[in-house]
Amino acid sequence: MKELFGTGVALITPFDEHGEIDFKALKRLLVHTAKSVDYYVVMGTTGESTTLSKEEKRSVLKFVLENNPKKLPIVYGIGGNNTQSVLDEIKSTDLTGVTALLSVSPYYNKPPQEGIFQHFKALAKASPLPVILYNVPGRTGSNISAQTTLRLASIKNIIGIKEASGNLEQCMKIIKEKPKDFMLISGDDMLTLSIYAIGGVGVISVLANALPQVFRKIKEHFHAGKLSQAQTDQFRIIDINGSMYEEGNPVGVKYVLSLIGVCGYHVRLPLVAPSLGLQNRIEELYKKI
Repeated sequence: MKELFGTGVALITPFDEHGEIDFKALKRLLVHTAKSVDYYVVMGTTGESTTLSKEEKRSVLKFVLENNPKKLPIVYGIGGNNTQSVLDEIKSTDLTGVTALLSVSPYYNKPPQEGIFQHFKALAKASPLPVILYNVPGRTGSNISAQTTLRLASIKNIIGIKEASGNLEQCMKIIKEKPKDFMLISGDDMLTLSIYAIGGVGVISVLANALPQVFRKIKEHFHAGKLSQAQTDQFRIIDINGSMYEEGNPVGVKYVLSLIGVCGYHVRLPLVAPSLGLQNRIEELYKKI
């Protein structure tokens, strides 16, 4: 799965002022990011997947497949907290042209570690594609422990984890004990360089929607042994990163994309457009990058 090394961009879903999918803007986004990212992630949290219908999700996937400027690999998000529903969605979705699935740990019902293990074991068995786990305790209310990740890593069809726990010690435990080909991917833009440094393979990024070149440079400089330059690249986004999530994701990054003419900043309820104060802060911070 070396085609999934480097930067995956967690694509936003552009909407028009009426809340409908703006496919013209989506095409501009694909062109904008294609020069610097290594693969696309479709229907992750950043894509506002929870507010899109099944038909809309499939239409977005179809559009990305058909308008992929550099024919980059595509990772598609299918996850949830009802295991059977996730299995049904995997079975009913045409995954032709997709490289792997990204599946979030069950949220809200807070399963124990054994429940998390059995959930992903069932998904891996049912999936025709390799599965990447997604650990994001800040959203799910529970953590996939390093021990559970390593148990799941022994299942042939589970190829990696997007780690957004922010816990570097946990990430290091996974790296230390994992099978050779199991991928640890950063789920936190600000830990991109840190994850590379401990043996991870890259990042699935929010800010790469707007600033894909920054993440390309981090990767290139790190692998060229130019650590100080990679640090400089990483530090370029340190000030703006927090404002991306201040009023919910992808509110912040959509506003940055509006500043550079890629798409509008419309989101779907329960998210709302950025406040005037946040808009002003983002504009000032973006000028400094």
